[in-house]
Amino acid sequence: MRRVFLDHQSSTPVLPEVFEAMKPFFTEAFGSPSSLHALGLRARDALARARAQVAALINAESPDDVIFTSGGTESANLAVKGTAYANERRGRHIVLSEIEHPSVVNSVEFLAKHGFTATRVKVDAEGFVNPQDIRAAITDQTLLVCVHHVNHDIGTVEPIREIGQIAREKGIPLFVDAVASGGWQPIDVQAMGAGLLSLAPHRFYGPKGVAVLYRTRRARLEGVIHGGVQEGGRRAGTENVPAIVGAGVAAEIARREMSRRLSHTAGLQKRLWKGIRDKVRYVKLNGPEPGPGRISTNLNISVEFIEGEGLALMLDVQGVAVASGPSCVSKSLKVSPVLVAIGLNHSLAQGNVILSLGEENTTQDIDEAIETFAAVVARLRGMSPAWDEFQRGLIDSLISPRKIDQATAVTARASSAGSPC
Repeated sequence: MRRVFLDHQSSTPVLPEVFEAMKPFFTEAFGSPSSLHALGLRARDALARARAQVAALINAESPDDVIFTSGGTESANLAVKGTAYANERRGRHIVLSEIEHPSVVNSVEFLAKHGFTATRVKVDAEGFVNPQDIRAAITDQTLLVCVHHVNHDIGTVEPIREIGQIAREKGIPLFVDAVASGGWQPIDVQAMGAGLLSLAPHRFYGPKGVAVLYRTRRARLEGVIHGGVQEGGRRAGTENVPAIVGAGVAAEIARREMSRRLSHTAGLQKRLWKGIRDKVRYVKLNGPEPGPGRISTNLNISVEFIEGEGLALMLDVQGVAVASGPSCVSKSLKVSPVLVAIGLNHSLAQGNVILSLGEENTTQDIDEAIETFAAVVARLRGMSPAWDEFQRGLIDSLISPRKIDQATAVTARASSAGSPC
């Protein structure tokens, strides 16, 4: 069976060039960067090169501003907790949007158990944060502002430059979670006004087990993993040299290929959404329409009268891989907090899937995915009690209401109640 992979938001395949660059550091160049001998020097040189490659991708002031961690979650934990611990004397208040990634939200909730406070700024129906709401939430006790670059769930591109300007005016560091956008959207930490920013290379064709936290030298940061003096004393533990090398090469390729990737995935995104909308009734796009306000790789779709988890599983059986909710929360089987925050009805949130595109996807992939998507939805609706009730006029659509006559609905319900089991 030919498979179509539309779950690049969860992870991407490692590029051949990345894999080849990593291989020597598993075998002949296996030294620890902390060692004084030649193998240690080779490893240190490799780390320095990777730091420079990542710094170039995000326009960091210096490669020394790049800290390597084990993943995007660790980077967020270090950014939030490390900033809080380093700046307690200034205040104990954090401002964040209400749709931040769980690694940010849970870090803030952890700090709340230890005397810190937080203000969660609401978003509009498309997931946009109003910069003036951020300004209003800041107090004289605020030590950090957290707003992601692109939402991990619905693909909304936030007005980070405006928010960064406000943070600069107030003298408060801004932490930007760019895990969902790194390698796909242009990132300039200096223009954004980001004091801290996180990236996860496995989202842009690098390896898992490594991530980045950029920190400007003006942002105070306390380490939260204690031990040796690696990563400038801010992240103890022997560095994952092969993965870091791969991260650097993935960053260099992403910088070189950014424009082409954007153009390619934007065209596929529009084709995919139009095809699904034309072939499947009662579907809703969550977040902004394809365009400047939405990352070109993401479509978050609610399909009415069926459950997203069942849709994702049956699509997989038919050879199309998608996600039922964001990867970090899908195992919990809960409705996405992001969809709740934008005011989506609970039943539509349950019928939610995320289709995320990559540079290796083709128009053939998209056309096959559209046909398979439509066929699977039809099959699932054929087994759905809610679809049956809708067809008989017992309930209406939330997406495209038919304004069912209440008397007709009452008669249909009575008829249904009187039928034999």
